[in-house]
Amino acid sequence: MFARTALLVTALLLAPVPAAAATVHSGHCARLDRLHVPGAPVQRAACLSELTTAGTVGSGHTVPADWAGLTAAGLPQPSGVPGIQIDGYFLDTSTTNPNNGWNHDAQFVLRLPDRWTGGLVVSGAPGSRRQYANDRAISDAVLARGYAFAATDKGNTGAEFFTDGARPGDAVAEWNTRVTQLALAARAVLAQRYGRPPARTLMAGLSNGGYLVRWQLERNPWLFDGGVDWEGTLWRADGPNLFTFLPPALRGYPAGDHAQLLAAGFAPGSEFLWDFHHRVYWDITQRAYRQEFDPSYTGAEADYDYAGRPAAVHQAVHRISLTGRITRPLITLHGTLDSLLPISQSSDAYARMVDDAGRDRLHRYYRIETGNHVDGLVDTHPDRLRPMAPCFLAAFDALSTWLRGQPPVPSRTIAPNLACAFR
Repeated sequence: MFARTALLVTALLLAPVPAAAATVHSGHCARLDRLHVPGAPVQRAACLSELTTAGTVGSGHTVPADWAGLTAAGLPQPSGVPGIQIDGYFLDTSTTNPNNGWNHDAQFVLRLPDRWTGGLVVSGAPGSRRQYANDRAISDAVLARGYAFAATDKGNTGAEFFTDGARPGDAVAEWNTRVTQLALAARAVLAQRYGRPPARTLMAGLSNGGYLVRWQLERNPWLFDGGVDWEGTLWRADGPNLFTFLPPALRGYPAGDHAQLLAAGFAPGSEFLWDFHHRVYWDITQRAYRQEFDPSYTGAEADYDYAGRPAAVHQAVHRISLTGRITRPLITLHGTLDSLLPISQSSDAYARMVDDAGRDRLHRYYRIETGNHVDGLVDTHPDRLRPMAPCFLAAFDALSTWLRGQPPVPSRTIAPNLACAFR
């Protein structure tokens, strides 16, 4: 953690400056010996012939287990992006991340392509995964477009991430701090590498990473220019949130109470996904986040009644809640068959929050019919699900165009037989 005053001073020092749109060609791994990540006591830089997973899997500069199951097998894999990768960590006291043999949290990865088009994409890991979790879904694509890429493990990882911090909500609050910390440090490193800071700094993330996009664009207009929120988690002290729809799912599914799940917000037509989510996601998610925000509860997770819990629990959630008051352009994507974060309880609600805050001109919301929370299930149900990753790529390109003055098409629902085209 670091002081707010230090953040503000650093922000002023690293404020964007006008930059040419032309690609910077500065030689393979130029200035490698001059790069230093501010605030990182451990950092390891490598000159790589390939920064995408087409090369980093073989060179050991990614961890495929971090991104397993998040993408469909058919997702195109770009290549031909040489440059510098820096792995390291910031000061932290928790040790839930074993990547790189460090057993140290607040790990990050920076990727700096030789051919740079002037942009930076910052991302936080989805779920409780680690810093390489977005390598296939996001990093590969933005690197191929000439952006630098930075990702953080959010400061705590794994099924017991909630053990980090001194009071309820601290672990999740740290996620937002770590994104800000990494964005500032990455901007400094890009200035070292290319001779100027990025012309644009963007956020992109999936699930909990999407929550991080929303939070940053609500609060840090001085640091980020825009973002793509891919099925972000919604936290609101008065709901909806995970605690208002996961307990009903845990009660209703094994009991065969179809109506209870529909009433909780799960979409009609998503029933074929419920068994998998019951076995893999619902209980572990409810349990972990309940322990983060309400560790004193001792009953069954299926019986958890968020509305009836003490005010201190709602205050802990309020600390990290979203407001809808975005300050920069945001594109939100959500699959209509999402069976972990039901669309009616997540992005539909967040879109209303943005509208109520009077920020709808900064927001585009695309509901992707037959999209699910993770694309790995597309391979299991290819005739019933569509992958979300192509829609993310279309949204990212649309955001880039938006920031050049051409807004995307209005918010809409994308039918299964239509390609995602937002420009």
